[in-house]
Amino acid sequence: MMSSRERNAARMFKCSDRDRALFEAGIKMGTIYHQFVGTPVDATNVAALEESIASSIKVQPFVESAKVRIILHRNERGDTYDYMSLTGEMIDAVVKIRVNDVTVTAEMRYHEDLKYPLMYVSDVSL
Repeated sequence: MMSSRERNAARMFKCSDRDRALFEAGIKMGTIYHQFVGTPVDATNVAALEESIASSIKVQPFVESAKVRIILHRNERGDTYDYMSLTGEMIDAVVKIRVNDVTVTAEMRYHEDLKYPLMYVSDVSL
Protein backbone atom coordinates (compact mmCIF):
# COMPACT_ATOMS: atom_id res chain seq x y z
CA MET A 1 0.00 0.00 0.00
CA MET A 2 1.32 3.41 -0.97
CA SER A 3 1.78 5.95 1.83
CA SER A 4 0.47 9.51 1.47
CA ARG A 5 4.07 10.68 1.28
CA GLU A 6 4.78 8.39 -1.68
CA ARG A 7 1.50 9.41 -3.37
CA ASN A 8 2.60 13.05 -3.08
CA ALA A 9 6.01 12.23 -4.55
CA ALA A 10 4.49 10.05 -7.32
CA ARG A 11 2.41 13.00 -8.54
CA MET A 12 5.60 14.80 -9.49
CA PHE A 13 6.63 12.08 -11.93
CA LYS A 14 5.01 12.54 -15.33
CA CYS A 15 6.13 9.15 -16.57
CA SER A 16 5.29 5.47 -16.39
CA ASP A 17 6.35 3.15 -13.57
CA ARG A 18 8.87 1.66 -16.01
CA ASP A 19 10.40 5.08 -16.67
CA ARG A 20 10.49 5.86 -12.96
CA ALA A 21 12.17 2.54 -12.15
CA LEU A 22 14.81 3.27 -14.80
CA PHE A 23 15.28 6.77 -13.39
CA GLU A 24 15.68 5.40 -9.85
CA ALA A 25 18.22 2.84 -11.07
CA GLY A 26 20.28 5.62 -12.64
CA ILE A 27 20.28 7.57 -9.39
CA LYS A 28 21.52 4.55 -7.46
CA MET A 29 24.32 3.84 -9.95
CA GLY A 30 25.40 7.50 -9.87
CA THR A 31 25.41 7.42 -6.08
CA ILE A 32 27.68 4.37 -5.98
CA TYR A 33 30.15 5.91 -8.39
CA HIS A 34 30.21 9.56 -7.36
CA GLN A 35 29.93 9.09 -3.62
CA PHE A 36 32.49 6.32 -3.14
CA VAL A 37 35.19 6.76 -5.79
CA GLY A 38 38.25 8.04 -3.96
CA THR A 39 37.60 6.09 -0.76
CA PRO A 40 40.79 4.59 0.70
CA VAL A 41 40.75 0.79 0.30
CA ASP A 42 43.02 -2.20 0.76
CA ALA A 43 42.63 -5.90 1.51
CA THR A 44 41.90 -5.18 5.19
CA ASN A 45 38.76 -3.10 4.59
CA VAL A 46 37.47 -4.23 1.19
CA ALA A 47 34.67 -6.45 2.60
CA ALA A 48 33.50 -3.72 4.97
CA LEU A 49 33.52 -1.15 2.16
CA GLU A 50 31.54 -3.46 -0.15
CA GLU A 51 28.91 -3.94 2.57
CA SER A 52 28.88 -0.24 3.42
CA ILE A 53 28.24 0.77 -0.19
CA ALA A 54 25.52 -1.86 -0.65
CA SER A 55 23.89 -0.92 2.68
CA SER A 56 23.81 2.77 1.77
CA ILE A 57 22.04 1.96 -1.49
CA LYS A 58 19.56 -0.44 0.15
CA VAL A 59 18.13 2.30 2.38
CA GLN A 60 17.14 4.41 -0.64
CA PRO A 61 13.59 4.23 -2.02
CA PHE A 62 12.57 1.35 -4.31
CA VAL A 63 15.72 -0.74 -3.82
CA GLU A 64 14.93 -4.44 -3.73
CA SER A 65 18.58 -5.57 -3.53
CA ALA A 66 22.12 -4.27 -3.96
CA LYS A 67 25.37 -6.17 -4.26
CA VAL A 68 28.80 -4.58 -4.57
CA ARG A 69 32.12 -6.26 -5.22
CA ILE A 70 35.41 -4.40 -5.24
CA ILE A 71 38.15 -5.86 -7.36
CA LEU A 72 41.56 -5.10 -5.88
CA HIS A 73 44.56 -5.22 -8.16
CA ARG A 74 46.89 -6.06 -5.30
CA ASN A 75 45.98 -7.82 -2.10
CA GLU A 76 48.86 -7.26 0.27
CA ARG A 77 49.50 -4.30 2.48
CA GLY A 78 53.17 -3.51 2.89
CA ASP A 79 53.12 -0.65 5.39
CA THR A 80 51.08 2.31 6.62
CA TYR A 81 51.27 4.11 3.29
CA ASP A 82 50.38 1.12 1.10
CA TYR A 83 46.71 1.53 0.23
CA MET A 84 44.85 2.69 -2.86
CA SER A 85 41.89 4.89 -3.65
CA LEU A 86 38.75 3.24 -4.97
CA THR A 87 38.28 3.83 -8.70
CA GLY A 88 35.41 3.12 -11.07
CA GLU A 89 37.47 0.34 -12.62
CA MET A 90 37.36 -1.54 -9.30
CA ILE A 91 33.56 -1.46 -8.78
CA ASP A 92 31.29 -4.32 -9.79
CA ALA A 93 27.72 -3.56 -8.67
CA VAL A 94 24.22 -4.92 -9.29
CA VAL A 95 21.15 -3.05 -8.05
CA LYS A 96 17.56 -4.21 -8.41
CA ILE A 97 14.83 -1.54 -8.29
CA ARG A 98 11.10 -2.18 -7.97
CA VAL A 99 8.41 0.42 -8.66
CA ASN A 100 4.98 -1.19 -8.32
CA ASP A 101 4.98 -4.09 -10.84
CA VAL A 102 8.16 -3.03 -12.66
CA THR A 103 11.60 -4.38 -11.75
CA VAL A 104 14.80 -2.95 -13.21
CA THR A 105 18.25 -4.43 -12.78
CA ALA A 106 21.13 -2.01 -13.27
CA GLU A 107 24.80 -2.92 -13.26
CA MET A 108 28.14 -1.18 -13.09
CA ARG A 109 31.14 -3.04 -14.41
CA TYR A 110 34.48 -2.12 -15.90
CA HIS A 111 34.62 -3.20 -19.54
CA GLU A 112 38.16 -3.69 -20.75
CA ASP A 113 37.14 -3.38 -24.42
CA LEU A 114 35.63 0.05 -23.69
CA LYS A 115 38.28 1.03 -21.12
CA TYR A 116 35.36 2.39 -19.11
CA PRO A 117 33.33 1.57 -15.96
CA LEU A 118 29.97 1.26 -17.73
CA MET A 119 26.65 1.69 -15.91
CA TYR A 120 23.79 0.00 -17.76
CA VAL A 121 20.33 -1.52 -17.48
CA SER A 122 20.64 -5.29 -17.79
CA ASP A 123 16.98 -6.21 -17.32
CA VAL A 124 13.50 -4.69 -17.23
CA SER A 125 10.63 -6.89 -16.10
CA LEU A 126 7.01 -5.78 -16.30
